[in-house]
Amino acid sequence: MMPAASWWHELSGTEKFRLYTQLTLQGVIAVVVVITITPTIGSTWMTTGICLAGAAAILSIQSQPELAVWSPKALQRWGRPVGALTLASVWLACALVAHRATDDTELDAATGVGIFAASLATIALVPFIRYRWWIVLGLAAATGAAVGTTPAAAIRVAAIVLLAGLFIVATTLLTLWGVRVVDELERSKASEAKLQVVEERLRFARDLHDVVGRSFSAIAVKSELAATLSRAGAAERAATEIDEVKTLAVESLDQMRELVRGYRSINLDNEVAGARSLLRAAGCELSTEGDPNKVPAPFHEVAAWVVREGTTNIVKHSVATSATLTLGDEGMSLHNNGAPGSLRNGTTHSGMLGLAERLTHVGATLDTDTADDGFMLIIRWAKP
Repeated sequence: MMPAASWWHELSGTEKFRLYTQLTLQGVIAVVVVITITPTIGSTWMTTGICLAGAAAILSIQSQPELAVWSPKALQRWGRPVGALTLASVWLACALVAHRATDDTELDAATGVGIFAASLATIALVPFIRYRWWIVLGLAAATGAAVGTTPAAAIRVAAIVLLAGLFIVATTLLTLWGVRVVDELERSKASEAKLQVVEERLRFARDLHDVVGRSFSAIAVKSELAATLSRAGAAERAATEIDEVKTLAVESLDQMRELVRGYRSINLDNEVAGARSLLRAAGCELSTEGDPNKVPAPFHEVAAWVVREGTTNIVKHSVATSATLTLGDEGMSLHNNGAPGSLRNGTTHSGMLGLAERLTHVGATLDTDTADDGFMLIIRWAKP
């Protein structure tokens, strides 16, 4: 593939649109200059005036970052003043020639170049100035007075410049608006991409907390139990607990790898069974009411996360001896009889914040109750 074609294909859609618009706008000026200059090849001053006016117009547009193909800072600073001064000089020269013309040919030439310079000003300068519509009106009147040697000629020239100027300014503003809209869309896409990255990082951190928190809590409980059994002389039972700790560690590593790959899923039935086993090892009996199948399908995964996070909190932050898990088609709850002091004092753990975010994402709500020295998670599913 040719270098130019390869470069073009590497541009984004926004960059292609912007470049196409910039080249089209400046290409139109170049084409108009060529068309206008062709009949005046024999007149040196007319050819020079048209070329200077065209170059000044392109220079002025190049000083506008939104419409420039190539716009270094020096050009942005001096391009517009130099372009405006050049166009004004050509316009004034045409006015002088028109009033000193000795024949109709010279007068018509001066009038044509004057109108051309004024029209270029409406595309390269006027759209970027305040009170642009009044400036178009004033420029039309001034051009008519400058190159029109009779009242009728002045009115005719003013009308031409006014109509052309209004159309050109409106077209340029629409072009500029289109470029700005595309740029805004590009910025919005970039912001959305950054937001998605941040959200994915938060999701990953939340999932990692849930996976590691649950597994490490189980490992800590079973390790402590194994140590107690070992000191009590129950070596065989201690070895069994150590084997379970090893199994938990391996499973945790597998879950973390799956989490990184993005393939990990969570199952409500498995979480309930795991919660019962973990709580029993921690000295807390879990009883269940209801059936996991009653939980609406859209909420199965988040319900599993509720069980996991709730179980982790019981093990890490409470002294509960019993817990009750209730599952239903309108919501679920997890109650334990040993609320930690931090929760009774209103402290919210990071895991609970992550759980609340999960529930909000699927339209469910999370409430807590710490009455009677217990702690209860109350979740209500969103109604269809």
